[in-house]
Amino acid sequence: MEKIFDNTEVAFALKNNSELNRAYFLFKMISSQTLVKIGTSLAGFAIRTKLPVKGLIRSTVFDHFCGGVTEEDCLKVVDKMYTKRVSSVLDYSVEGKETEEQFEAALQMTLKTIEFAKEREAIPFAVFKPTGVGRFYLFEKKGEGKPFTEPEQREWDNIVYRFNAICKAAYDKDVLLLIDAEESWMQDAADELVLDMMRLYNREKCIVFNTAQTYRWDRFDFIKQTHEIGLAEGFHVGFKVVRGAYMEKERLRAEEKGYPSPICATKAQTDATFDKSVTYILQNLDKNMALFAGTHNEESSYMMMKLMQDFNIAHDDKRMWFGQLYGMSDNISYNLAMHHYNVAKYLPFGPVYDVVPYLIRRAEENTSVAGQTNRELNLLDTEIKRRRMK
Repeated sequence: MEKIFDNTEVAFALKNNSELNRAYFLFKMISSQTLVKIGTSLAGFAIRTKLPVKGLIRSTVFDHFCGGVTEEDCLKVVDKMYTKRVSSVLDYSVEGKETEEQFEAALQMTLKTIEFAKEREAIPFAVFKPTGVGRFYLFEKKGEGKPFTEPEQREWDNIVYRFNAICKAAYDKDVLLLIDAEESWMQDAADELVLDMMRLYNREKCIVFNTAQTYRWDRFDFIKQTHEIGLAEGFHVGFKVVRGAYMEKERLRAEEKGYPSPICATKAQTDATFDKSVTYILQNLDKNMALFAGTHNEESSYMMMKLMQDFNIAHDDKRMWFGQLYGMSDNISYNLAMHHYNVAKYLPFGPVYDVVPYLIRRAEENTSVAGQTNRELNLLDTEIKRRRMK
């Protein structure tokens, strides 16, 4: 496969010199685990004590990784990226809510993003997290098969209602819908709900996509089993396939509670599970499957490009999308888009303080993924030097 991801002129065409230097400074800070720990602790303290740091957060890490405070704020970024054929997934990244009022607000915001997507070619997907519309504890309890109390059953019925309201809106407006995965001990209940939504709304084509985190060693079998159910019952199956986001938490809980870890033993095993999973889906696109491949891994991206070539899948086949997070791996996103592959960036938004937990996870992820931050720094440095030489 032609190596295209080193083209920094394409990767950073939308960044001016000031934005390029800010990104370099930010990743330089993130490259230090010590600074990340200190920074995240200070951010949490500042928010709890109501220190006036919103402007500082907004002008640094927030503006790099987020599209704005509101969905309207994001439109400038959405339109700018789409000039380079990179689409957007508006992601309301407010986490850790616990009340029915907050869950209803998240429902309304998700419905609003679906309406936004219906009106804009640049926003082909909507997305939500299961625990954005219901309490984590209820998903956990449901997955364990424990009976609900009457109030809990009413809450669960509300969760089912919200899932259905979102999926029906996506179906009615012909907007593709990604449903994110979370921790393994709540995921069984979420998976059952997503499967029910696929049965309802994926009859003609794939609207609803579940998410498989392939650092879990059981996810390839889960993808295959879901596909077999879809074939037997006559509905389409879509998956967003990612490596995963909760590894340390998963391993710690497994150790504390004395059960086998659901996480692959090695990074190589995770990579193999990811590659095996996306290969299976690409092999079965004509058998009612669709793929959103969320990855910052260049080798996996090249592998999928090669598979598409081998299986005669057009670069712009709407059943196949590449996805990355806004503010990361622009060398993959923009070079893929230049070669006419379908690419979408997750574009988080929300009130600055409410989005801080998301930003902390992004910083921690960059320090924990071997080579990720150094790769970003090297690419940014190459582009800065290239511009100086002009």
